[in-house]
Amino acid sequence: MAVKLPAMTAIACLRILLTAAETAGASVPPAHVEAAADLYLKHRWKHPRRYGVVAPLAFVLADTKAEKLDPEEMQALAIELETSLFPGRKSGQVCLMTFEGDENAVLQFASLSQGELAGLMAGRGYSGAPGHVQVITAEEIRAVPSAPPEAATAPQAKPAATAAPIEAPPKAKPAPAKPAVAPVRPVAAAQPPKPAAPLTTGWRAIYHLPTESVVGAVLGHKADLAAPRPEEDGELLARDLTGLNDAQFGFPTVKTGEGALFLPLSFWNLTTPASQEAYKRRLSRYPLDLQPRLGATVYDTPREPSMGLLQQIRAFLHGSFAYIDLCISDPNFPVNTLPGDIASSITLELRDEPDAERIKAIALFASRQSVYRAKGVHQGVLGVRNAKELDACRAAGLGYVTGLAVSALLDKPPALGANPADALPLQAA
Repeated sequence: MAVKLPAMTAIACLRILLTAAETAGASVPPAHVEAAADLYLKHRWKHPRRYGVVAPLAFVLADTKAEKLDPEEMQALAIELETSLFPGRKSGQVCLMTFEGDENAVLQFASLSQGELAGLMAGRGYSGAPGHVQVITAEEIRAVPSAPPEAATAPQAKPAATAAPIEAPPKAKPAPAKPAVAPVRPVAAAQPPKPAAPLTTGWRAIYHLPTESVVGAVLGHKADLAAPRPEEDGELLARDLTGLNDAQFGFPTVKTGEGALFLPLSFWNLTTPASQEAYKRRLSRYPLDLQPRLGATVYDTPREPSMGLLQQIRAFLHGSFAYIDLCISDPNFPVNTLPGDIASSITLELRDEPDAERIKAIALFASRQSVYRAKGVHQGVLGVRNAKELDACRAAGLGYVTGLAVSALLDKPPALGANPADALPLQAA
């Protein structure tokens, strides 16, 4: 990159390994791959973040507002780029190498040959300039040793002089040859397993106001407690994939056949084939018997979504989810224009506005209950944050609510059943 980067810039080198494609006889011309990657980055790696081509099939990514790049976001980028370059086959291998080092180290890494990249993937280590290196692919994130491991055939060191016999017998004949036995090496003490990384997600109860009972749960992100949801598609995809992974930890804690579990997915990423493929890989790990309980809550649904996009999303989600919830932010959402089979529910996500405006939005959303009922679509409210808003939903006749006023962000899906409204919000046990 021609521009000198600030000292605290986070830098990553994106390398595209084509060896697998060539081996499979499905090689893609490098110039086509590079052009596709460049076009992809123009749309995904936007200002103020920067990128540039520094060598054939090598890009440097820079973020001047971060100390280091998020490996999960990098993995989402790897997944999308791999799927875009090699759709429908496993022959393409895209790997990203992230550095915690200076710009010179990154540029040195960018000069590695395809063969050296393959060596890194095989675990031979990296002996270049100092810096922490990670291999990031669609399937894994792992650190690379900072230097090549010692060769197994390296000559053994001679024993120390103090270990040799003091005096050999003067005329001793050599003993008959015996099979060589490798010296027994002391076994290193077993390292205690590293503690599992804490989950960045949790579960909020879905509350049914008419019966005052918990009927399900929706996955939430702890980061939302401190900052608004990100806007970039790449960041949202990484966030969604993390949620799909974390959700699996909550599945064993719930009883079979009870309650719905809703997982948030981005509307716009659900319309992109590469992102769909990333979602599909995660969902393929889910137990089949859980499908009748799973729901997808599609956030950032626009006010007037394209019917073609909605049908595409529904077709994609239908095989993995029993329920589809469209999460909207406009209480005037034109539900009357939608076919009744597009979604099982539509949920109003309250904006970060003054209390009076939020109460008005609840009332306006509820005023169209007859239209929703005619369509056979349930209504819900997401983000209810206090008792006043909870009472407004009840008074307006809305049935399903979730948010801070209903429950904290719990480590596992809450138990189903009756819970008096005056005992809300639910807290972790």
